[in-house]
Amino acid sequence: MKVVLDTNVFISGLLMPKSVPGRIVQAWKNSQYTLVMSEALLNEIERVLNYPKIQRRLHWESERVKQYVSLLRFYSELVSIEETLISIPRELLRDEKDYPILATYISGQANWLVSGDEHFQDTRRQYSICTPSEFLKEIGI
Repeated sequence: MKVVLDTNVFISGLLMPKSVPGRIVQAWKNSQYTLVMSEALLNEIERVLNYPKIQRRLHWESERVKQYVSLLRFYSELVSIEETLISIPRELLRDEKDYPILATYISGQANWLVSGDEHFQDTRRQYSICTPSEFLKEIGI
């Protein structure tokens, strides 16, 4: 099963390993699904991991953040999203920042896009988008 995790799910999972997002990240580490990434999504994760409020919680130096993102790149299925990004209608999503995430899902032919973001709720009929809790039920955790 191929899955795209929205940045908010991924970061929450790192910050709170016992939470629902944390269990989703752990399921990926346990090879229960294939994580699909794009350079745009990796860049977003790196940017957020360097936020001061995230740094205060993780206590990671910028070099460790870079190493972590490199590991994500290595252990995920990396897809190109440029062509898909152009083809997504601009009125589909309310937040411009969500287009690379949806493009990663489409380009990677992922089974699920997991997001706690309300912006994706309008597209749930067109795509397999679920909340973190719904995804845990889907994979039987």
